[in-house]
Amino acid sequence: MLQQKGKRIYGHSMSVVEPVFANIGSNKRLNRFSLRGKAKVQSQWQLHCLIHNIEKLNNYGKMAA
Repeated sequence: MLQQKGKRIYGHSMSVVEPVFANIGSNKRLNRFSLRGKAKVQSQWQLHCLIHNIEKLNNYGKMAA
């Protein structure tokens, strides 16, 4: 029973969150931050997330139109 619930949770996390981190880490080659300080690192991370979301809108927006 618990094993089946764990498989469902794990399967859902693979389809929702982890591909985003894989894309940013592997395809965008963000394996370390080039800035120092919490505010600057947060800004750099948000910029990479913004780029990821714009690419998704570009790719999937064409499908909806």
